[in-house]
Amino acid sequence: MQRKNVVIMGAAGRDFHDFNTFFRGNENYRVVAFTHTSTQNIGEIGREDERVYPPELAGELYPDGIPIVSEEDLESIIESKNVDQVVFSYSDISHEDVMHTASRVLSEGAGFRFIGPREMMLESNKPIVAVDAVRTGCGKSQVSRRIVKILKDHGKDVVVVREPMPYGDLHEQKVQRFETMEDLDRENTTVEEREEYEQHIENGNVVYAGVDYKSILEEVEEECDIIIWEGGNNELPFFKPDVHIVVADALRPGHELSFHPGEANLRSADYVVVNKENSAEVEEIERIVENTKKVNPDAEIIHADSTVDVENPEMIENKDVLVVEDGPTLTHGGASYGAGLIAARKYNASKIVDPRNDAFGSIKDVFERYNNLKRVVPAMGYSKEQIEDLEKTINSCRCDAVIAGTPMDLSGLVDVDVPVVRVRYRVKERGRGLEKVFRENSEDLGLRTKDLYK
Repeated sequence: MQRKNVVIMGAAGRDFHDFNTFFRGNENYRVVAFTHTSTQNIGEIGREDERVYPPELAGELYPDGIPIVSEEDLESIIESKNVDQVVFSYSDISHEDVMHTASRVLSEGAGFRFIGPREMMLESNKPIVAVDAVRTGCGKSQVSRRIVKILKDHGKDVVVVREPMPYGDLHEQKVQRFETMEDLDRENTTVEEREEYEQHIENGNVVYAGVDYKSILEEVEEECDIIIWEGGNNELPFFKPDVHIVVADALRPGHELSFHPGEANLRSADYVVVNKENSAEVEEIERIVENTKKVNPDAEIIHADSTVDVENPEMIENKDVLVVEDGPTLTHGGASYGAGLIAARKYNASKIVDPRNDAFGSIKDVFERYNNLKRVVPAMGYSKEQIEDLEKTINSCRCDAVIAGTPMDLSGLVDVDVPVVRVRYRVKERGRGLEKVFRENSEDLGLRTKDLYK
C-alpha cells in the first residue's frame, strides 16, 4: 500500500508527541513536514523555517529527519508534497479558528484530522494524576503543587511531568530532569519554561519534560510512587490518567466550551476545579458550573480561590508600579491581566504604569499583535534577544517598583533599576476539596485511607 503523505501542525509540543506515538515507525504514513506558527510559542524564536526534527528522534524511516516549516506556507506544502492528510496538533485555539484551519486544508484537497487520546496516550505501571485546563492560565500549576503536597504529606514519592517546551537542540532535550535551579541554568531554559518549573523546584519537587515521552515515562517510573501529569496550555494528557482533574477559570466563563482541546478536557474530567472564585462574580461562577453539568454531569466540581500575596506590601502601597505578568496567559491564553495586577490593586498601588509607549523590539510587536494587552507587560523570553527587549522595556518605564506576577524569579533574569516585588499565588479550595479527591481514589492511587484523615 502506498504511504500517505502527512503534515503535522503544531508548536513543539503535542505535534512531536503525536508523531512519536502514532507515526514514528508507521509504514502506512510519511510525515513530510511539521509546521509551526509565529502566533504560537515556537515562533518567537524566529527560526522555525530552519529547524529539523532530528533523525535520532524521527527513527529509521526518516534518515534525514523531518523539516519544520512555517504554517504560512501550508497550502503550498500541501500542493508541492502531494499531502493526503493534515494533522492538527496544538492547543488553546478557538473552535472557530480550528475550523478556519480545516477550511484551508480542505480547500487544497487534503484531509483534516486529530490524533485521538487512545492513539497517543501512554500507559504507566504507576498511578497517574493528570492536571489539565480549559484555557492557558487557569492555574494548573497551583493545583498540581497543592496535589504534590497532599501526596507527599501522605508519604508518597511524587514526580511532576510537564508538557514539553523544547526550543533548543531537540535531540539534547529528549529527556530533561529538573531538581535544582542549576539544572535550569544548565539547560538554558526560557522564561516560559522557568515560569512552569521554578516554583515546583522551590517546593522540592522534581520535574521532567523533554521531547520523547515514552523515554521520559520509563525514567520517571523508576523514581516515584505517583506521577503528576501537568499539561501545558489546555492540552490533553500524554499519559492515561487514573484521576483526571481539569481547571476552569472563573474569570473567563464560557471559554470552557469554546476552545480546543479545552472542551474535550472538560468533557473527560473526573473533577473540575473552578479556580479564582475570589476574584469573580457569582454569575460567572454559576455559568461555568452550569456549562460543566451540561456536558459532563458525572464530574465533581471543586470550588477554589487563587490567593495572592507578596512579602513586602509596603513596596506597592501608594507607589507607581509596572506590572509584569505570565507571558503565555496573556498571549495565546487571551487574558488581559493576571496575579500581578490583582496584587497591585490589593495592596493599593497609586498608579499602574502604562508600558505600551515604552516597549522595545519584540515586546512592542507583542503589544501590536495582542489587543487584549493594556497596562501589563507579558514576560516574554523565548530568546536572548527577547529577554533583552523585556529588560529594556522595563527600564524605560518610569515607576517606583515592578510587580512580578510571573511565576518565575524575574529579578534573577533581568537587571532593572527599581525593586522587583515577587507575587506568590496558590490555590485554596473551599471545603476539603482536593483532599476529598484522594479519599475517593485511595485504592487506585495506592493510598492508605486512614492516612487521608490526618
